[in-house]
Amino acid sequence: QVQLLESGGGSVQAGGSLRLSCVVSGYTYSRTCLAWFRQAPGKEREGVAVIRAEGGTTYYADSVKGRFTISRDNAKNTLYLQMNSLKPEDTAMYYCGHSGDFCSSIWQRSFYRYWGQGTQVTVSS
Repeated sequence: QVQLLESGGGSVQAGGSLRLSCVVSGYTYSRTCLAWFRQAPGKEREGVAVIRAEGGTTYYADSVKGRFTISRDNAKNTLYLQMNSLKPEDTAMYYCGHSGDFCSSIWQRSFYRYWGQGTQVTVSS
């Protein structure tokens, strides 16, 4: 079993920055993928950024490339999402996802076995 706890959301003006954190506890899987997804009101949950536990390869949605950075601190069992140059369209609830013991369909919401409760990000113009 894995537990995820996000923090770091808030309200910021366009052009500002936020850093989200997700503390991961429970069983450790060596080949998992960790991801940040987001969901705006009335929209589907969409993938934002993914990192492979094995090797650290990162992947980004086109909408956030060059602005967001996903990283992890293994010593702290924490996943991060550094968000710069925020736009109003980045407003959403942000969720941390964990894929369990393997990593394949990284952009499919249903692929992830564990989720945190979410943290709200609001960007005003």
